[in-house]
Amino acid sequence: MTSTTTSDVVTALKPLDASAIHWAGGFWGHVLERTRATTVPGIWQSLSDEAVGPGWRNFLIAAGEAEGQHEGPPFLDGDLYKWLEAAISLLETGSDPELAARIEAIAKTIASVQRDDGYLHTPNLIATRNGEDAAALADRFNFETYNLGHLITAAVRHHRVTGSTVLLDAAVRAAAFLESLAEDHRDQLARSAICPSHYMGVITLFRATGDERYLRLAKAFVDVRDEFAGGDDNQDRLPVREQKVAAGHAVRANYLYAGLADLAAETQDRELVRVLEGLWRDVVDTKLYITGGCGALYDGASPDGYPWQREISRVHQAYGRAFQLPNTTAHNESCANIGMIFWSERMLALTGDARYADVIERIAYNSLLASVSLDGRRYFYTNPLRQVRDLPFPLRMPGETAVRPVPEPPASDARLRTEYMSCFCCPPNIARTLAQFHERAMSTSEEGLWVHLFDDADVAAELGGRGLRLHIEADQPWSGRVVLEVGDVQGGGLPLKLRIPGWSDGATITVNGTPVEASRPGTYTTLEREWSAGDIVELVLPMPVRLLRGHRLAEEVSNQVAVVRGPVVYCLESPDLPDGVRLEQVALRRHARFTEVETEIEGHPIVALEGEATVLPAGDGDALYADLEDAPLRTVPVRLIPYFAWGNRGRSEMSVWLPLVW
Repeated sequence: MTSTTTSDVVTALKPLDASAIHWAGGFWGHVLERTRATTVPGIWQSLSDEAVGPGWRNFLIAAGEAEGQHEGPPFLDGDLYKWLEAAISLLETGSDPELAARIEAIAKTIASVQRDDGYLHTPNLIATRNGEDAAALADRFNFETYNLGHLITAAVRHHRVTGSTVLLDAAVRAAAFLESLAEDHRDQLARSAICPSHYMGVITLFRATGDERYLRLAKAFVDVRDEFAGGDDNQDRLPVREQKVAAGHAVRANYLYAGLADLAAETQDRELVRVLEGLWRDVVDTKLYITGGCGALYDGASPDGYPWQREISRVHQAYGRAFQLPNTTAHNESCANIGMIFWSERMLALTGDARYADVIERIAYNSLLASVSLDGRRYFYTNPLRQVRDLPFPLRMPGETAVRPVPEPPASDARLRTEYMSCFCCPPNIARTLAQFHERAMSTSEEGLWVHLFDDADVAAELGGRGLRLHIEADQPWSGRVVLEVGDVQGGGLPLKLRIPGWSDGATITVNGTPVEASRPGTYTTLEREWSAGDIVELVLPMPVRLLRGHRLAEEVSNQVAVVRGPVVYCLESPDLPDGVRLEQVALRRHARFTEVETEIEGHPIVALEGEATVLPAGDGDALYADLEDAPLRTVPVRLIPYFAWGNRGRSEMSVWLPLVW
């Protein structure tokens, strides 16, 4: 009944694509349509309107269709490629002739500016066009290989969806450029492996073409990295097989480990799988926020506390010490959280272990959705777990509105989502992740059809002459009842492997009304039988409201609790506070009880939690330390909302963790 997997087993789970799964409304169906109607068009507007952002104008200048200098960060090319991948993905799930025509025009322009040797980086191409000296890979922070990796990934999807070879040919040339570096300029390649999307890119190209040279190239990337003595910020201080803890820049780490998981899947490298399992557990067991956020620190030092000063280096947007998880100053870049989805889904495909699906779900319903506003127009770069008033220092990315210089906002201003920011890597990454989210719901393998995430969907899976059509109804994340109705069956159908989430104890399953034993939380229950049209499988996942505490070493949440229901983390936001009560005064009792209430925020339906909270004394001014007030405690009604819904009602205070009173 259960799926048991070890690192000695390399499974081959293949995700269902848009030809095999279609959201039939439901929660993720709404998110997809919001992404189609608002998010992807809005990001294109930001990239193409030169009064806002220069992303597309840079390509027009490189193509000789406009005059000027390159503007924006060096990784802005990659941001446009990510948007392009999102737009292409929307063509898989719905016809849009206007969007298709725009994509083709953009693809032709991109291909037209590529050098004959495969190099494509608009800052240097524009400089050359303007008669300036520009050398490829002169600075590791120019992100050239990162940009090429995203180009390759978008190109493969473009070919798969449209049949066009315009971008695929560009991807082949880009891979040839990387190949020449691996052969003749290994040190340059190693130094330039910042945020290595090219690891994933060339494996994607290998899978699309079957050409072994791209698999060899992916192996060369690792060999080159292991020859280079770098630092923890980019995970190149140690050879990858010697790494035991996640350190440094969280986006770079997660992209690297996702790419290595792709390589391990193709080479059946069990040693590498074990290394990745250990690193993943280090993150999940000691460095992952309850919301799925990754990369706690704005800046730090690594190795922390090492006695030899020469060994200490700066790290940025970093995984910190084990259990070092600040709330107000949590960095949790949206791209890092998405990178953790990439890494986890590849580990899931390798091992079939439900732990990875649990983490994907945690990130998806919490930090991923929090990074975009409910209307799909505005974005967070960082994702804190606590927002407070009158913060006496500024934090990065508090809400920039344009690529042009803007005044630093007052330190007291609360963080707000924004449509455009000068570091624009997150919005298109969010868009492509949401546009492709159906691919994370289900997979097939020789063992059958794996159902990882539950939502309203129509599914048609085939494997080895056996096929199964399903209609799924599920009101997740608000309800734990899932109904799967069997439609057409071919060859007796496929075994069903239903994930029992780690958060659900006491799951029950019936097939045509007959109970079937469900496996323990955090595993897959296998249903193997000759299916017939009309068969009904009902899965019920209990979703009680739970109060969770942190580890004893997680200092910032000591004697505090977080409220969770099913996969959704809840928070207290100041618009829901009673008059006269401040955020820092609200505490929960050990046996606090909550009632689920259907409501809306800015027209978007949610399930809130209502209950009673204790009001602590207000405190004495702004003294760093003060006597404890001897005042009676009182209770007030309180409403908690899903973390992903915070920040949609103007400036506010917010906290996921709340003090515990006994």
